[in-house]
Amino acid sequence: MSIAQSLLPEFIHELGNTRKTLARVPFEKASFQPHPKSMTMLALAGHLANVPSWANFTLRTPSLDLATVSPNEAPVSLESMLADFDAAAAGALEALAAATDEDLHAPWTLSMGEQVFFTMPRIAVLRSMVFNHLIHHRGQLTVYLRMNDVPVPALYGPSADEA
Repeated sequence: MSIAQSLLPEFIHELGNTRKTLARVPFEKASFQPHPKSMTMLALAGHLANVPSWANFTLRTPSLDLATVSPNEAPVSLESMLADFDAAAAGALEALAAATDEDLHAPWTLSMGEQVFFTMPRIAVLRSMVFNHLIHHRGQLTVYLRMNDVPVPALYGPSADEA
């Protein structure tokens, strides 16, 4: 079994859990933030919805220069955010399914102009900057939901709101 084939079930599971969480975002509370240094709920949800697209950059290019990337626009509705997430997730799964072991061992670089943040194998980028990043921000979003009395979905077993 290839590395990509062994990662796909995990990624599919995490994407599904993320979509369930995003679907609960109350747009009427978009400006909520638990602390002045925290992102607003809308900014966090929009960022989380975009994370799967990073798999495309990682798997389809040798590098990404953040100086050449425009910031993402905030979602305008729950439906549009979920549609963007679904498109990003589909592209990410397609890119991962097509990746060979050689592709996943190839180096990938993240930079901002002349400043190189890191170069590491694509598999490490997928794990740290895509999978783990997705899980991290999804966890943050579940706290935002809880603080706003929005039922938190069951993710790895029951939640206090779902058996």
